[in-house]
Amino acid sequence: MEPVSVGIRAFRSRLAEYLLDSDRPVVVTRHGATVGYFIPARGARADLDRAALTEAAVRMNELLRAAGVGEAELDAVTKDFRAWRKSRRR
Repeated sequence: MEPVSVGIRAFRSRLAEYLLDSDRPVVVTRHGATVGYFIPARGARADLDRAALTEAAVRMNELLRAAGVGEAELDAVTKDFRAWRKSRRR
């Protein structure tokens, strides 16, 4: 896997992106000289998380359909839940 080369300022300004979304190593440079490396530890995790959430959504839809719960019931429950949460914040 080919590393990405970035300057210190670019690395600092996009740090969250490199920490959370990057799956490639990053070479951090200053005036063209390498000063450090960042090796992401969770590159493939986002894909696994996305697959697990998709699977959970499909399973939830199956369970709701089997129970005969439709959009109107879900909307009512959501509205009730939001009202309950709002009352708890006060």
